[in-house]
Amino acid sequence: MPETIVINGRSIDRGEKVLTKLAISKLPSGTVIEIPIYVFRSVHDGPVVLLMAGMHGDEVNGTEIIRRMLSKKMLYPLKGTIIAVPVLNIYGFLNFSREVPDGKDVNRSFPGHRDGSLASRVAHRFMKEVIPYIDYGLDFHTGGSSRANYPQIRCVLADYQNEEMAKAFGAPFIMNSPYRQGSLRKEAAKLGKSILVYETGEALRFDEKGINVGIEGTCRVLHFLGMLPTHTPPHEQSIVCLKDSWIRARNAGLWRSHVRLGEFIKKNQNIGSITDPYGEMEVQLTAHVGGYVVGLNNMPVINQGDALLHLAF
Repeated sequence: MPETIVINGRSIDRGEKVLTKLAISKLPSGTVIEIPIYVFRSVHDGPVVLLMAGMHGDEVNGTEIIRRMLSKKMLYPLKGTIIAVPVLNIYGFLNFSREVPDGKDVNRSFPGHRDGSLASRVAHRFMKEVIPYIDYGLDFHTGGSSRANYPQIRCVLADYQNEEMAKAFGAPFIMNSPYRQGSLRKEAAKLGKSILVYETGEALRFDEKGINVGIEGTCRVLHFLGMLPTHTPPHEQSIVCLKDSWIRARNAGLWRSHVRLGEFIKKNQNIGSITDPYGEMEVQLTAHVGGYVVGLNNMPVINQGDALLHLAF
């Protein structure tokens, strides 16, 4: 653990608890956009852990996880340092949007560039100011618009550190998830930083169960690293899934699911139906493979090719 952490020109020494704001850019109106970053440092040596949410501005469950932990003063470490970022993508948060105003996804823009697009600049600044200090991280996400995820940890299980942290978190599902090009997780891994992704719920909706699982899982990880004194044991044993597959719509129409999030379904089981709006067509859908429903499309009106069900096995 470094003696001093410097973020946005602010020096933060051991034993300090600081809110600093990372200046990113300005709105066309001239309003400065800043990312609030909370830093909690123990005087005792230990790991540096990043807790971050709001990479996609409409994914509010992670923001609520960190907010509750901040308000309950749960992030004061016995040793090491905790860096908490409740909202990374301030632009998207203000506009109820996944992307920044240039339409790009910040989590496909890492490591970014100082003179690049807006998303690239946000990624570059974060990589320069925060990532060099951390050892581990939890990146909180949700499903997309009207697509809900069951609480799950995503990581590369071939990485021993990933696997141990995922087990410590204790989410209902642990999913083996390869690195994606341009993601924070991939770029951090190149620097020897281990970041896990926690997914729960859907965009612009609070998922109370998933929020509680996220808080308890975060406490378990911090306890595993020796940074918190106590933790709550998981309510159920994690199910480890090495593969996953999507079931997509072959027809456009009105989608009705016959299965629920977290449920195990068998191969060839009926999973739902698609009808037209006029009562002239109805198509029953079956699963091409067995697995657990870890993602579900709640949008009734769907087009051909839309993702309906995410199965893990």
